[in-house]
Amino acid sequence: MKLKTRTLILLNIAVFLAGWTGIFGRIISLAGLPLVWYRSMIALVTLAAILLLARRLRSVTAAQAAAIAGCGVLLGIHWVAFFASIQASNVSVGVACIATSCFFTAVFDPLINRHKLSWKDFLISFIAIAGILLIFSLDVRYRLGIALGLLSAAVYSVFSILNVRIAHSSGKDSATMLFYELIGCVVFLALCMPFYVRLNPGLPAVPSRSDFLSLLALGSVFTIIPFLLQIHALKHLNAFTVNVFYNLEPVYSILFAALLFGETREVGPSFWIGISLVAISVFLQSRRRLAH
Repeated sequence: MKLKTRTLILLNIAVFLAGWTGIFGRIISLAGLPLVWYRSMIALVTLAAILLLARRLRSVTAAQAAAIAGCGVLLGIHWVAFFASIQASNVSVGVACIATSCFFTAVFDPLINRHKLSWKDFLISFIAIAGILLIFSLDVRYRLGIALGLLSAAVYSVFSILNVRIAHSSGKDSATMLFYELIGCVVFLALCMPFYVRLNPGLPAVPSRSDFLSLLALGSVFTIIPFLLQIHALKHLNAFTVNVFYNLEPVYSILFAALLFGETREVGPSFWIGISLVAISVFLQSRRRLAH
């Protein structure tokens, strides 16, 4: 099996697992910032244990550690905004907004990497976004949730672009990248936690027993595996391609939310047209990548 084909398959597995993330944001009672802090700490401890047992914990230079940890700060901001978006609206709205990351990537990538804008990237982005809008029919009542979701998508697109650059320049493997990114994320959120507690004295900052069990699952299986696969994909594909594939995440999430929480809606022609447009955008970008 060719490397690109195998990478695309692994990326699809990552997207499927990521589709469960929004569900955890619904069932965990903690707000976005403490939720992400605990998630990141659990993920960091789990990954560190795996790397130590496998003797694959790699050292990096101070400059590389700072750059990778900086990406981790962006990852933390992305996660906090994402879960806050879900809690301010619902799973459908939060994950629908995340699908706009391909559009932000099409805009930011040429600016950061200093290359020409790609009209094909914009076309595929608009096809995907049109599909997402048809599927979820975003409601203007969820303005705060939509704003937070768009912020999360924009930050994630910058994270993806910088992740590609750092992975290529450092030559570090996916696990090493994720390890130092999680360190940056945990440290950054730890510095933010005292301000959160002071500004939100009535909100819980410590997880309940049920929350803790959910956090264990979220921080281990549903964080480490998809992100290792995602970072691996970013070493062989560009950020735009990865973000286009992540347009399938809202499709998985809405199906899970409909089954678990009754976030159902009448499935009419617009739903199936939306699904088709998302699938077309993924197919077009897959064909472009496999052709190169």
